[in-house]
Amino acid sequence: MSQISIEKAFSAYEAARHRLPSATAIRRSFRKVETLEDVADEFDVFLLDAFGVLNIGETAIPGTPERVANLKAMGKRVLVVSNAAGFPHAALIEKYTRLGYEFASQDVITSRATLLANLDLQREMHWGLMATPSTGLRDLEGLNLTYLEEDPTPYDAVDGFLMIGSAAWTEARQALLESALSKRQRPVLVGNPDIVAPRESGFSLEPGLFAHRLADRTGVVPEFFGKPFGNIFDLAFKRLGSIDKSRVLMVGDSLHTDILGANAAGIASALVSGYGFFAGHDIETAIDKAGIVPDIIVSRP
Repeated sequence: MSQISIEKAFSAYEAARHRLPSATAIRRSFRKVETLEDVADEFDVFLLDAFGVLNIGETAIPGTPERVANLKAMGKRVLVVSNAAGFPHAALIEKYTRLGYEFASQDVITSRATLLANLDLQREMHWGLMATPSTGLRDLEGLNLTYLEEDPTPYDAVDGFLMIGSAAWTEARQALLESALSKRQRPVLVGNPDIVAPRESGFSLEPGLFAHRLADRTGVVPEFFGKPFGNIFDLAFKRLGSIDKSRVLMVGDSLHTDILGANAAGIASALVSGYGFFAGHDIETAIDKAGIVPDIIVSRP
């Protein structure tokens, strides 16, 4: 798995800022707390990112399963709002259960589900698929899909491209995709806007990285589904029903996805400092550089 440093990851997000939503309000300050239980009285709904909040790679963040259970015991609504597009919904539920979490299926909102909910009239198109075959095609049944691999023929033949999972993606495949789009522009739908994801060591390269790269090189502007874009928050709000948005907190480890997305959606945000994207790094300097300011910095979920 290819990996990059936090400095390169942060720079890549900054370079893509012109394609990300604008914040609806400019915050100038934040406060620091230790855990989410320190602010539990202020919120009725907690929207939790997955990587960097619930888990790092295949490992639960210590104490977080118990924290989630405690919040639920206090009567709080707790939803997962994740850009985990590469895995079928059922597989994610199985993973969270294995890690010690208890989430109902309807309380896990993903960018994969967001993309599928917004396909509309494009559902009948023939799509070239960036995904890892080993994860399977559950949730994608009924779509006309061809995996994008080393054969250049599908790149030229399909009506558009779905960028969902990049674990098996290669530079050779990226070159084929960019060449095909340069010859004939077609829709590119991105089911995971993340540029990187925190793993046990370093950051993995995610579909958003390759989507922004092809946009820079071909002029094709992809359509993104997931944080920081409003479509995933709209899906979460629909799932929640009638709520007071001032009592909703988005908790994440990334300024450019979780915190910017929450700000654009008009809800409060908490940035995790001890795990995920900024673990072991100067989080306040990063906030100053990006100009994306959370309401709260929480040491651990």
